[in-house]
Amino acid sequence: MPVYEYTALDIKGKKITGIIDAASATTARQRLRETRIYPVELREASVKKKEEPLARRPIGSFFKKVGLPQIAAMTRQLSTLLIAGLPLVPSLNILAAQTAHPQMKKVLAQIKEEINEGNSLSRSISHFPGIFPPFYINMIRAGEASGMMDPVLERLADFYEKQQTLRGKIKTALAYPLFMFTVGCIIMFFLVTFVVPNITKIFDEMHQTLPLITVLLITVSETLKAAWWALLILLIALAAAGNYAVMKTGKGRYLWDKLKLKLPLIGPLNQKLAVARFSRTLGTLLQSGVPLLTSLEIVRNIVNNILISTAIQEAAKEVEEGQSLSSPLSRSGLFPAIATEMIAVGEQSGNLEAMLYRISDAYEKEVESSIFMITSIMEPVMILVMGLIVGFIVISVLLPIFEMNQLVR
Repeated sequence: MPVYEYTALDIKGKKITGIIDAASATTARQRLRETRIYPVELREASVKKKEEPLARRPIGSFFKKVGLPQIAAMTRQLSTLLIAGLPLVPSLNILAAQTAHPQMKKVLAQIKEEINEGNSLSRSISHFPGIFPPFYINMIRAGEASGMMDPVLERLADFYEKQQTLRGKIKTALAYPLFMFTVGCIIMFFLVTFVVPNITKIFDEMHQTLPLITVLLITVSETLKAAWWALLILLIALAAAGNYAVMKTGKGRYLWDKLKLKLPLIGPLNQKLAVARFSRTLGTLLQSGVPLLTSLEIVRNIVNNILISTAIQEAAKEVEEGQSLSSPLSRSGLFPAIATEMIAVGEQSGNLEAMLYRISDAYEKEVESSIFMITSIMEPVMILVMGLIVGFIVISVLLPIFEMNQLVR
């Protein structure tokens, strides 16, 4: 059944928008009028392509993109409705009516439409790979196969909520240092390009030999004032070239991921974050009934580091040959010893999922502590750097003045 987007007026003349599924546009208009809503504009929300289901994408701008908060909220609400005993289609209908996110509303309506046509939930959401990753799809598929959809959705909701919480803490911790850095750069640019030239005009009129530090400041100031746009273009070009080298070339990506693990302070943080993500995702998949080899294939694509991904791939090969998971992870040198030991204990005790959850909880806490420590170090370092730059400017300006005072005496 087609899904239509409408713009309408209610009985008070207030403009409202929404979606409705109906056999035809005429039926949709009639149903809206029966609810005392008078459509002004009505259009079909999507055009289905049965021959290319994977190519379909929800319509929406970048700013309306479905993100982690929307997926977490939708999953939690769907889990609650199913646990309460509501069938799947009415639950999706309620969610589509309640959600305020326009693109998520369209996606839910299209998923409901496909389920009405006889498709499973996992197949329906697989048509939206830009929103639902393989991890999510495989979890739903495992829940359908085992008849345990309710607990699977609960685990998915818990997983996404924890990921959202962790991201929120990281963003909050980095917000103040980034704000300080941005404001500091703007102030320094203003000082060097507008304040310093007005002061140094005095030295030009005096025809005095200036100290080297003052000459350096004047050169930097004149360069920034005359060619700041060229420097900006150069920085953008360098950033684009660096991004291409990292994202589009295998060697560049390898070197960048290796550097991310080797940098002081940042390296251990990236390692802990990858281990936490690996452990929680693998534990969630295994607990939901997804086979270990399939779970490892999914997990290796979400750790966001090619070195760790390769280590997981090698571990999967050994597991397929009948070996344990902990041994190859330990030999890779990329997983902390305590994490691999806990995985080994989980394998021996037959309680691997619970042990993986403990690892993720422990390393998520360590990630939070590391971020707090790094930001605590960044703040005084940034203040010190800004102070040194301001001190350089002040000394560069005052030194010729002191020399003039000596000559007058």
